[in-house]
Amino acid sequence: MKHFTDKEMINDTLSMVNSSLSTYAGYITETADQQLRQALQQIRNADEQAQFKLFQIANQKGFYKPAAAASPQEIQQVKSQLN
Repeated sequence: MKHFTDKEMINDTLSMVNSSLSTYAGYITETADQQLRQALQQIRNADEQAQFKLFQIANQKGFYKPAAAASPQEIQQVKSQLN
C-alpha cells in the first residue's frame, strides 16, 4: 500500500478544490432559483477560503510555487486589452 506524502496530499486536494470551484461557477450561472443560487454561492465562498488556506500551507512548505508577480506594466497592458 502506497503512502502519500504531504506534498502529494496537499496538491491533490488543491486540484480537487480548484475543480469543484469551476463546477460551482457553472452551476451558479445556470441556476434560476435564487435560494439555490445563494446556497451554491455560499458553498463556493467557503471552498474558496479553504482553498486559499491550503494554498498558503503548500506555498509555505515549498510544495507549490505560484507564478511570478506581474509587473505594473504587464497589469496595465492586460487592463487596456480588456477595455
